[in-house]
Amino acid sequence: MSHSVSSATATDIGAYDYIIIGAGSAGCVLANRLGEDPKARILVLEAGGSDKSIYVEMPTALSIPMNTKRFNWGMVTEPEPGLDNRVMNLPRGKGLGGSSSINGMCYVRGNPMDYELWSALGAGGWHWANVLPYFQRLENVKGGGPLRGIHGPISVTRGPETNPLYQTFVQAGSQAGYAASPNMNQRQHEGMGPMEMSVGGGKRSSAAVGYLRPAIKRGNVRVISQALVDRILFDQGRASGVLFTQNGRPQLARADQEIILSAGAIMSPVILKRSGIGPAKELQAHQIEVQADRAEVGENLMDHLEVYVQQECTQPVSLFSHMNLIGKAMIGARWLLTKGGLGATNHFESGGHIRSRAGIVYPDIQYHFLPLAISYDGKTLAKGHGFQVHVGTKRSKSRGWVRLRSADSCDLPRVRFNYMTHPEDRPEMRACIRLTREIFAQPAFAPYRGKELAPGDACQSDDSIDQFITDKVESAYHPCGTCRMGDDAAAVVDPKTMRVKGVQGLLVVDSSVMPQATAGDLNAPTLMLAERASDLIRGRALPAAQDAPLLAAPDWALSQRSRDISHDYAGDRDSLRAALLANARR
Repeated sequence: MSHSVSSATATDIGAYDYIIIGAGSAGCVLANRLGEDPKARILVLEAGGSDKSIYVEMPTALSIPMNTKRFNWGMVTEPEPGLDNRVMNLPRGKGLGGSSSINGMCYVRGNPMDYELWSALGAGGWHWANVLPYFQRLENVKGGGPLRGIHGPISVTRGPETNPLYQTFVQAGSQAGYAASPNMNQRQHEGMGPMEMSVGGGKRSSAAVGYLRPAIKRGNVRVISQALVDRILFDQGRASGVLFTQNGRPQLARADQEIILSAGAIMSPVILKRSGIGPAKELQAHQIEVQADRAEVGENLMDHLEVYVQQECTQPVSLFSHMNLIGKAMIGARWLLTKGGLGATNHFESGGHIRSRAGIVYPDIQYHFLPLAISYDGKTLAKGHGFQVHVGTKRSKSRGWVRLRSADSCDLPRVRFNYMTHPEDRPEMRACIRLTREIFAQPAFAPYRGKELAPGDACQSDDSIDQFITDKVESAYHPCGTCRMGDDAAAVVDPKTMRVKGVQGLLVVDSSVMPQATAGDLNAPTLMLAERASDLIRGRALPAAQDAPLLAAPDWALSQRSRDISHDYAGDRDSLRAALLANARR
């Protein structure tokens, strides 16, 4: 038996009803909702520390916490074979709020059909009409709107869209033949329109702010920071406790009811494996005693990839003039005084969702438009005024894995996404670039359009575009799928209870259980998933939404784009299910 921490020398810190591993997006929701019962005793174990920082609070500063050791695990991938063995950056939130404290704050529910697909793939009970009430429960949408929530813990706002380029992008999309959507989180996800962000009162609305702090105030939720979980302990097949270290000292917490693993798509499978749940061969290779041989733990890893298509801007309207020291200082000063101005936005104020080709039921390409030419991590900036889109596919069929480097809890895992290794990946990503160029070539952009900065005019052939993708594509930081929920024998988690199959008293609730990545940023779906799971754990559920439209272009089978997204499949879920599964087959 190889283990870095011994339970024999650990200090017993007592028993709790629920032990939640990870104070990220899902863990914060669970602590709050399960803590609504004043008799419930809840322990939350978080490997990182406090989220209190001006850089976490200030939306425009998003690239700073993403690049600091305090808030980021600092992981990188194994060499990626589909990208000429590039090693890719893999930031994961560390600290209260998890990745919701370091992400880009884009609030995207996904397409309603994402959840029909989850259901079709075996996650029974997770279709759109069932999950919509949980999106509504978590949202506090400024101004409300159809199908929205207005009393939830997460503030959702739109940017002011004062920059003319935001509307220009939507207008150009319309000129290119795509639908416009007044709000892509309401009835119609497909098309171009304004984007929303998890920001309230000019400050980041993370899961720690919205859920965890109010939960702690009630008095029945205890959070231990700097708690590095070694493994879950079992007693006759039932999860009975958690062994962890705090500042190097081994400690043991016992669970009277359940242990809930919410450590995210990378760390949840790692902790399962260290605890003896995973592929038996891998566990035995690390001298870990097998509790349950589950071949898919750590497999099915998905992510969203994106490239930047960057254009020179011929008028001085982009954000470039604010990118010097004086400009940044003025943004910061205004935000400190008023919580307003350019400091209060993530700058992704418009975007879009389109289909890469005819025959796809709902969007598989997402746009984040930015009135600046800069990399996501803020490290490389164009030399003048420009604008760009982050564009990428949302349902790539390639799958990766998360595997143990060793049984030592101090060792970060080995992660390989196998990006761009499925034969459909390249044509889909080429479509992203070519369809974007067509939008940027529309008359709406004529007053602003200079030369193309990236990929550049010389990059036209399939081979040259493929090389650009290989060299420049980046993760959108949306890993999921490594503890897939489903009704088949191979699935890791039961979708009706969130329990890990093969053991008792252990649940997984975070993006690792998603059977398919959604068509958009993953934070809002993760919060929704934890909201619904918190009810499943308590043996209850909100009634299904009566008004839950499933809109698609009537001519999706024949046309790649449409201005008309009006066909509602809500009354014809059988044919929709068949079409979705046909699209999803590998």
